[in-house]
Amino acid sequence: MSLASDARFWDRTSRRYAKGTIADPAAYEHTLDRTRALLLPDDRVLELGCGTGTTAFRLAGDVRDYLATDFSTEMIAIARERYAVDLVPNLAFRTATAETLAAECGQFDAVLGFNYLHLVRDLPATLDNIHTLLASKGVFISKTPCVGDMNPLVRLLLPAMRAVGLAPYAGAFSAAELRRHIVAAGFELLSAENHASASNDNRPYIVARKR
Repeated sequence: MSLASDARFWDRTSRRYAKGTIADPAAYEHTLDRTRALLLPDDRVLELGCGTGTTAFRLAGDVRDYLATDFSTEMIAIARERYAVDLVPNLAFRTATAETLAAECGQFDAVLGFNYLHLVRDLPATLDNIHTLLASKGVFISKTPCVGDMNPLVRLLLPAMRAVGLAPYAGAFSAAELRRHIVAAGFELLSAENHASASNDNRPYIVARKR
């Protein structure tokens, strides 16, 4: 299994993914509202792992420029199809990863990664690249499943599901481990919140500032 095989998984499932519904709409709206409160009208924003662009379309109108990226070409193709219908002038979509974008150092005031960090294969390197992409005092905003805090059965099933093509790679870090990785990459943790509408769903909403 490799990054290329992960991308192929999401390419294959992109149309089904696009038809899916949000499991916790109230939590999603809370996350959007909280994120809007952190972004400024003149901000240049990068979203990593944007999927088919749902969040990008909701947030792009609140900032100066919004670049939404994903490593799946088919996810980005669907996002661009949606863009052709719902034109947002300051929004752009690109097939890219944090690694391929790292040459654009210091260009973004905020980097967003929703349901993203658990899917990267090298978490420390990805966080280092995010740090590079941010301007001085820029903010990184993340909300991602922490598999290490979930039922142990989930951690046992994921490798088997990956082996038969039913799941992509997923890192098994805990929320505490994720916070330590973020700090080690040169960030100051500003907030760690639970946005689930009913109970803790092991997807902490984390805000961190580049030191």
